[in-house]
This record gives sequence, structure tokens and C-alpha cells, in this order.
Amino acid sequence: MSKQLHKDFCQQSLFKSFFNKHSKSLHDYLYYKYGERLNPQDKVQDAFIKLWENCKKVTPEKAKSYVYTIANNLMLNEVAHQKVVLKHKTITPKSYSNESPEFLMQEEQYKVKLETAIANLTEAERVAFLMNRTEGKRFKEIAAILDISTKAVEKRIYSALKKLRKDIEGI
Repeated sequence: MSKQLHKDFCQQSLFKSFFNKHSKSLHDYLYYKYGERLNPQDKVQDAFIKLWENCKKVTPEKAKSYVYTIANNLMLNEVAHQKVVLKHKTITPKSYSNESPEFLMQEEQYKVKLETAIANLTEAERVAFLMNRTEGKRFKEIAAILDISTKAVEKRIYSALKKLRKDIEGI
């Protein structure tokens, strides 16, 4: 009977020797099973990081199967992720080709007119307006960020909307 010298992998020298002994074979296993495209080297490193994080829970007898299982699961997760990515790549966005060229031209003109109108606002109005409308921030949040009162934010946004309506009135 051999006496158990180590109960866990928390000794750096033990962990290092285990890493040196098994990392290449684990990499080769993942490479042959899944290929290079899914980055087996990263999964090997992640598996050994998990082993180090759980060094008190993993005994030396179970360490090899633990690392191989973790690495294999990481690769399976990556495969599933790549399937989702591929699925979203194959979905084509709606095509607006059936819209008339006149509509597209008017849309572009409106966009230019809106950008010009926003640029013509005072800096205080523009900042408050864009924080509210594009970033979705509430008046209280904007007031806290700009270090002003909520009423001042309301006034700036109201003034900005009034100017924008006046500048874009023709459309």
C-alpha cells in the first residue's frame, strides 16, 4: 500500500509538475477532437485555471480526469456558441430594396437636417437632449452627472425640443 502524500493540488510545485506533464497531451486531445479554429490552447489554460481555483477540492488521483472534463466542456460550450453565431450570420436583415428611391432620398435629407439641427443647439441643450434621447437617461440621472438641478435638465431638454421642432418643421 502506498501512502497518500498529497491531499490536494494547492502546492505550487505539485501543480507545476502536473501542468508540465499533462498540458501538451490535453492540448493535443482537444486539437484532434475539435480542431484549431476553436482555440484549444485557451481552453487548456482555462481548465488548469479552474483546477488551481479548486485545488483544495481536487485530489491528485482525480486531477487528470477533472482537467480533461473541464476542457472538453469548455470546447462543447464554444461549439454551441459558434452555432449560435453562425445562425445569426445566416439570418439576413430586412431588405429595404422595395422602397422607392424618392423615399430613400427624403430619408437621407431628413437625417442630414436632423443632424444639423442638433448641431445648432447650445452645448448644454445638446448634451442634456442626447443623454436623454440616445442614452435613455432619466432627468435625475442627467442632473446628477451634470451637477445641476432636475428643473434645469427639464428646461434644457424642453428648449432643445422646441428648437428642433422649429428647425425640422418643413418635414
